[in-house]
Amino acid sequence: MFDLAKYTKDLSELFESSDRILIISHINPDGDAIGSQLALYHYLTFKGKKVAMMCPNNLQEFLKWMDGSKEIKIFIRDRKKCIRMIKEADLIIMVDFNQSNRLGEAEKNVMESSAVRVVIDHHLGSHDIAKLLISDPTVCSTSELVHGIVTLMNGEPFNNKSYSEAVYVGIITDTGNFEHGAYSGRTFRIVADLLESGIDKGKIIDVVYNNFSADRMKLLGFALYQRMTVLSEYKTAYIYLTREDLAKFNHAKGDTEGFVNLPLSIKGINFAVLFIEKENFVKLSFRSKGNFPVNEFASKYFSGGGHLNASGGEYYDSLENTINYFLKVLENNAEILKGSI
Repeated sequence: MFDLAKYTKDLSELFESSDRILIISHINPDGDAIGSQLALYHYLTFKGKKVAMMCPNNLQEFLKWMDGSKEIKIFIRDRKKCIRMIKEADLIIMVDFNQSNRLGEAEKNVMESSAVRVVIDHHLGSHDIAKLLISDPTVCSTSELVHGIVTLMNGEPFNNKSYSEAVYVGIITDTGNFEHGAYSGRTFRIVADLLESGIDKGKIIDVVYNNFSADRMKLLGFALYQRMTVLSEYKTAYIYLTREDLAKFNHAKGDTEGFVNLPLSIKGINFAVLFIEKENFVKLSFRSKGNFPVNEFASKYFSGGGHLNASGGEYYDSLENTINYFLKVLENNAEILKGSI
């Protein structure tokens, strides 16, 4: 059983002794990365701490409405400012990742910093990149973990609208609005408290899930009709999208969010994969139902990782060769997939 209380004393002491705190989320930040980052930011600034925020690259459009998001400095857009923030920090909090390569171009500067480093995360396979590691893979999101930390340090749930919205966004995006992930009764009790605090659930769902372009909807239809293959014998389905496909539908960052989940709604399909062709590699997203461990699959074959039912990876070859390689490793896992539930 993960004992969060044993970490909060050390973390509280670090907060108290630090004059300049920098909170960093990972490259290609999702809702949980930004949600946990902003939640911690709102709590610490309320407590009178001097806090800055940084992200290696740009936020997706559906996250920019959140209070405080404009305060997040983007490394690839303002390198000098971000490097100065890293050098000035005496405490660096890294949320929702546990490997230094998730810092993108900022990796060297952060890892060479003299600041005390803390990781708050919920992924498996933690790396030794911080003085204090607070990691609980049993929670559905880093935002849920941050909420637990803040509640313990505050002595009661922190009642602040911007904070509550950030935690809620982190939870719903990392569970696909409760379609997957390690959510539990504890998660729903937290969500109940957040809703009772006065956040507008309908508004948040609308801006997060119902805020896409018409081109995105056309891309989705194209992906399902023209680019999906169902392999019933392996209880698997996959979708691929070429760079030309993305350009044809005026792809914007975040447009393919959620595509990988859709094949799991097909009867008998327990494993879904999305291939996205990039300039020099292929990005893969994995989702599963039941007991098929996509985190192990991603780690073993595609230099990736994540959660039991939601992971990602990449492969440095052409899209065609990547799919052919995937089909070969799929055969190696045929018995496991056939027995998956």
